[in-house]
This record gives sequence, C-alpha cells and structure tokens, in this order.
Amino acid sequence: MKQSIKPDQNKAETKKTQVTHMFDGISKSYDILNRIITLGIDVLWRKRVVNLLKKEQPKSLLDIATGTGDLVIELAKIDAEKIIGLDISPGMLEIGKQKVVNKKLDHRIEMQLGDSEALKFKNETFDGVTIAFGVRNFENLNLGLQEIFRVLKPNGTLVVLETAVPKNHLLRGFYSFYTQKIMPFIGKLFSKDRSAYQYLSDSAAIFPCGDDFNNILRKNGFIEVEDFPQTLGVSSIYFAKKP
Repeated sequence: MKQSIKPDQNKAETKKTQVTHMFDGISKSYDILNRIITLGIDVLWRKRVVNLLKKEQPKSLLDIATGTGDLVIELAKIDAEKIIGLDISPGMLEIGKQKVVNKKLDHRIEMQLGDSEALKFKNETFDGVTIAFGVRNFENLNLGLQEIFRVLKPNGTLVVLETAVPKNHLLRGFYSFYTQKIMPFIGKLFSKDRSAYQYLSDSAAIFPCGDDFNNILRKNGFIEVEDFPQTLGVSSIYFAKKP
C-alpha cells in the first residue's frame, strides 16, 4: 500500500514544502473546518489522547504537528514540567501561539517552529510525544518515527491520533463518499481551497491504519503497541512505548 502522497503530484516541490505551504494557506479556517467536518468529535478524541498519556505521569511532553495548538493546550491538563508544541507551518503555529496566550498558558507551553523528521532535541529528552492528524503528512514516515524514538526517554510513551478507514463495508462506503465528495466541498466553501481538503481526504484513505500502522511502529522499535478505534472506526488512537 502506498503510504504517502503529495498535495500536488504534478509539482516538483517536496511533500514537506507542499504541506507547509498548504497548511499556511488554510490556517485561518482550519479550526472551524475541523469542528464542522468531524461534527466536533475531534475534541473528544484529543481528550482521550490526554487521558491515556496522563496515566503515564510524564514530566516532559512534545506535541508534534501541533498546528493551531488544540492538543498541546489539552496536554496542559497534565502536571508536566515541560510542554513543547512543534510545527513546520508558520501560519498554523502563529494561530496556535495566540491561542496559548489567550488561554494564559504561555508560561507552561512553548511553541516552536520545527521539522518532525529532523528534531533539534537531544536524545532521550521527553517522557511523552503526541501527534494528532500529523503522521500521514510526514514525507518519510519511518524517519519521523525514528526521530520520535530517539528523543523519547527509555519507557517513554508515544500516543498518535490519526484518521482511519472503517472496517465495516457499509460504513466504509459512507466514509469514502463523505471524505472524497463532502469534505473537499466543505473545504472549498469555507477556505476557498478544495485541493487542500482533497489532499487531506486522499492521504487519509491511503494511510496504513490499525494493524498495519501497529506493525510499522514495532518495526521502528516501539513495544506494547495498541490501537483504539474511535467513533465507528473513522479514527484511531495508537499507544506505544520505547523500551
């Protein structure tokens, strides 16, 4: 199965460059569109990510592909000494920074511009790493996971929230229609960029989910790998540990 596509296959630019420009372009409408497209259920999914991680009592946290900061703000509910949100898109990050300030969390959360596949942190820096709707945008999935593994402390925890394709055939048919037809239409309606939401739906459809992604995590050194399907299987939360 093909694991990665670019927003525009006809352009010579790397996927990383295209994804950065794409998210810069839709940053102002991203939050409202997320709420509309997921019917607000994405808020619940993020709370579940935090609840899973809270049990591990991490003191240092990194949220990769932090975007407009929804998950990193939720992570502030954990009693951690260090929380960093990192994203490659300046446009998304700027909105995230403002939300952190508005929530009066800027004394606890540091927002950084950075590349998830070339993390500028020392080995074994974090107790926990999270990613919400970001791994399918990696240019090199294995490299991104290896970087996460590197910066995690021994016994550190990775929790990933990502879209998935339902296993039920009827639900899969509805999911396909919704993501391929309705989602890009809504994207064009609100952000004037149908192609960005077409890419997001296409990348979700081809990304390895469930056992396929579990196996990729294991191949990159993670143990105690589990996945927890959410809301009829349209997304999944993945839990993994560094030995």
